[in-house]
Amino acid sequence: MSHDIGAPRQAGSGSPPPDATRPSVSAGPPTGREPGERRFGLGTASALVVGSVIGTGVFALPSALAVFGPISLVAFGLVTIGAIALALTFRDLAVRLPGAGGPYVYARDAFGEFAGFLIAWSYWITAWAGNAAIVVAWVGYVEVFWNTGHEIGWSIVIALVGLLLPALVNLMGLRSFAAFQVVTTVLKFIPLLFMATIGLLFINTANFGAFNASGTSWLGAISAAGAIALFSYLGIETASVAAARVRDPKRNVGRATVLGTLACAAVYILGTVTVFGTVAHDDLVSSTAPFTDAANAIFGGQWAGATVAAAAVVSGFGALVGWTLIVAEMPRAAAQDGLFPTAFARQNRAGVPAFGIVISTLLAAGLTVVSYTSFEQVFITVVLLSVLTSVVPYLLSAAAQLYWLRTDGRRLRVRHLARDVVVSALALAFGFWALAGSGYAAVYYGTFCLLLGVPVYVWVKARRGMYGETPAVTR
Repeated sequence: MSHDIGAPRQAGSGSPPPDATRPSVSAGPPTGREPGERRFGLGTASALVVGSVIGTGVFALPSALAVFGPISLVAFGLVTIGAIALALTFRDLAVRLPGAGGPYVYARDAFGEFAGFLIAWSYWITAWAGNAAIVVAWVGYVEVFWNTGHEIGWSIVIALVGLLLPALVNLMGLRSFAAFQVVTTVLKFIPLLFMATIGLLFINTANFGAFNASGTSWLGAISAAGAIALFSYLGIETASVAAARVRDPKRNVGRATVLGTLACAAVYILGTVTVFGTVAHDDLVSSTAPFTDAANAIFGGQWAGATVAAAAVVSGFGALVGWTLIVAEMPRAAAQDGLFPTAFARQNRAGVPAFGIVISTLLAAGLTVVSYTSFEQVFITVVLLSVLTSVVPYLLSAAAQLYWLRTDGRRLRVRHLARDVVVSALALAFGFWALAGSGYAAVYYGTFCLLLGVPVYVWVKARRGMYGETPAVTR
């Protein structure tokens, strides 16, 4: 039987220390409401999803996929189906469990607090490592205008500025955050929509090159390209992670997730096809700003490419603002349940988890510097690490939904039950496929980072003086 996240679990044999001050647990699902907090509605929640998904990843992705050839478009299509299945799964989960934390809440509700901790830890790594990948791609478009020689020292400076400014926006509070998300989402969507529609008229099939340019089997090329393409959809769950900030989360979180994913899918696939068909394959492989090159090829000048580059800069900045909020939200939810260091639960006067934002920004900055100085393929290396750690929350979220359908979900009508089982099973299979395509190096480093959380979990549990399961906190 499933139960509300606020319902007490069986406690372990230990007892909290006398000075423990854990909030009381009440029946019923959490609302995420805290006195005096500003909230955003469906429009801003959808903008958060679109803004987090469409960062600079889509603007850099065609070059990363070009090494595989047009066969990567097949992988992109399969990833899109999987992403939509995940979005529908998150929609259903958000209706049952609308509390802050998203995948963390779902895993803890179904499988216990250790599973919840692993999700929070893994997703936290995904978020700040993903910020490093976003800012690397963002630098490529900034350098259309400045540091055109791509000197590494200046690239690092630009990247660090790109991480610092979004942190400052978030530290100022939700009012500035909401404005940034709406404005940057509109500005980024216009050029992408143009490339995904009008740009299709300028395609030259000679530019596509060999269908499978990877030198490996079709299955191997599709799996490897799919793992990279998955990065472009990271963020479809952001509305559920920030559910505590959303008005009427039972209604708005699920709708924002599905609407945002569908909008992104449309411009992603068609826009990538346009780039493949307007830039010669060999040039595309080495490009650091593929959408800029495509715009220049379409209009035969530099002004169009500069316009797209400016849109990519705005897009990346908006994504970094959104992800900088998200990177602190899941640790905040886990810290409120006593499963993360308590510093992550503290909020500043603006009502945002300042410690989580600051420490995550510093970690992203460190990874960015290491990437520029140590990795030959900076963007792809960081992308695959982010994808690996994101797959764990996706897998356990889909598993939590299947578990619920197997128990309480049987009360649903047969037609709805069959549909939900198929969607959740597809999302689960998609997660395993993405895991397999990440490659040995990503799996190695990702697993190592994931297991680093085990001693943190032991330390947090020991400080609380608790053994076994403890009740979740209503938010």
